[in-house]
Amino acid sequence: MNKAQIADILDDIATLLELKGENPFKVRAYRSGARLLESVEEAELVRLVAEDNLRSVPGIGEALAQKITELQRTGRLEFYEKLKATVEPGLVELLQIPGLGPKKILALHRQLGVTSVADLAAACADGRVAELDGFGVKTQEKLLAGIRNREAYGRRHIWWEAAAVADPILAGLRGLPQVSRAEAAGSLRRGLETIGDLDFLVAAADGAPVMDWFTTRPGVVEVTAKGETKASVRYDDGLQADLRIVPAEQFVFALHHFSGSKDHNVQMRQRALARGLSLSEWGLVPAGGEETVKAKVAAAKGPALRSEEELFAQLGLSYIPPELREGAGEIEAAEQGKLPRLIELGDLRGAFHCHTTASDGRNTLAEMAAAAAALGWEYLGLADHSKSSVQANGLNEERLLRQAQEIRAINAARRYSTHLFAGVECDIRADGRLDYDDSVLAELDYVVASVHNAMTQDEAVMTARIIRAVENPHTTMLGHLTGRVLLRREGYRVDVAKVVDAAIAQGVAIELNASPWRLDLDWRHWRKAAERGLICAINPDAHDTEGLTHVRAGVYAARKGWLTREQVINTRPLAEVQQWLRLRRA
Repeated sequence: MNKAQIADILDDIATLLELKGENPFKVRAYRSGARLLESVEEAELVRLVAEDNLRSVPGIGEALAQKITELQRTGRLEFYEKLKATVEPGLVELLQIPGLGPKKILALHRQLGVTSVADLAAACADGRVAELDGFGVKTQEKLLAGIRNREAYGRRHIWWEAAAVADPILAGLRGLPQVSRAEAAGSLRRGLETIGDLDFLVAAADGAPVMDWFTTRPGVVEVTAKGETKASVRYDDGLQADLRIVPAEQFVFALHHFSGSKDHNVQMRQRALARGLSLSEWGLVPAGGEETVKAKVAAAKGPALRSEEELFAQLGLSYIPPELREGAGEIEAAEQGKLPRLIELGDLRGAFHCHTTASDGRNTLAEMAAAAAALGWEYLGLADHSKSSVQANGLNEERLLRQAQEIRAINAARRYSTHLFAGVECDIRADGRLDYDDSVLAELDYVVASVHNAMTQDEAVMTARIIRAVENPHTTMLGHLTGRVLLRREGYRVDVAKVVDAAIAQGVAIELNASPWRLDLDWRHWRKAAERGLICAINPDAHDTEGLTHVRAGVYAARKGWLTREQVINTRPLAEVQQWLRLRRA
């Protein structure tokens, strides 16, 4: 087990202990242990465990050292498993409600007997929560809103998490000898930020073995349907997956149909009808008559289409990538030959807005740099939190400037093939001022300005606040503009159009935060904004080395926003980025 996984378990232990009302010092010891562990290099952790020398790390005592050692060597911890068994599962589930931490959950449990989300909803509905010390009417209202959001979002899943389930299924289907073609379809293929369920399409002459494989995979907890050509299963995380098997000659038409979206398909069918044709999941055939399209396809002659490119060409269109199939003008653009050459993952040469253990990251500066180098990136921007983000161990002026010096020393020594930029994710204060004086910000290569507090301001105040930050000459880019957290928290109220206008006027980039839980600014804003000259930065907001790979989700969102390589700053080579940063600060 690696250090990030061990740190997660130590944090879980602290949370479970809080839910049990244990001694705060004991709770703090596990949280501190998790943070200390994150500051240790991975290789160093392995060495210390092998030498039974973990206690040489200041702050790690005998009990903590034993638990870390057991986790690193065996991948499990008996103490943790027993502790989980003593805490009501419903109490842990309550942590998913925004505004509820372990202390408040414990108070609800002890004073009102709340053990589940349903219990909490009932206690809020009859006003009992508002009567508790430390809660009140406003807190009760926020909790009810959080419960409603959770119910509304509960049927959907983050694209990244859905893709992690889908990728091995697709690879397995393609590896079956009976399968000639297999693809994922639906909203996953279109790169939508949240997914209702998974759709798989397979071309196979003999479907029975494919159905058997699909319905008996590890993680399947329920088979809700199984026939000769269709099956539906549900996985242990609640995600539903559907499989359809079609003849090879029907595959292209079915893939287009089941990829959607509904609006795109309606418009495509209308276009076909205008040409005397009928388009469906079964094929493209002459329209008219009483016989069904399926019967017409069966009677039709001629070779099957080999690709969706050929299907679009049959209707006088250039190929429309799945990400654009939302019924938002893509068909007209394809007819006129005006579809953009969309950005691809391989176009990225680096990224900004990454955190280290200096604030709330999980890996050291050196580990983040090495991971970026392993990805082949030319550059990496480090942007730890600023001092107002106390909850994220934000850096004061002295720590920030010391980190900048360290970064420049690393670059001078050419320790990595990846160039490092010294930056900061600087809090935008409630009045729009940045978190440091201009003299401090002038010492950095770039500044990501972000809102992290006072999110309940009204739209006019929030908009003016962010625009003031945009107009600061040291602001390089805006981070997660609306502050949304997918499936958990709506964004705060802000006039996106006015902020975009200000950013274009000032030459400030706006981030497409590639964290799969944010994807902010939303793809729906990007097409028009980029056409008007807004610069995009696809940033992973990485808090560990694995988080660097989140740029994949950001690229999908950028493609949905019609973005090209030229409209994204971090597709440019190092020398051009350095020049852009110098001009921004001139």
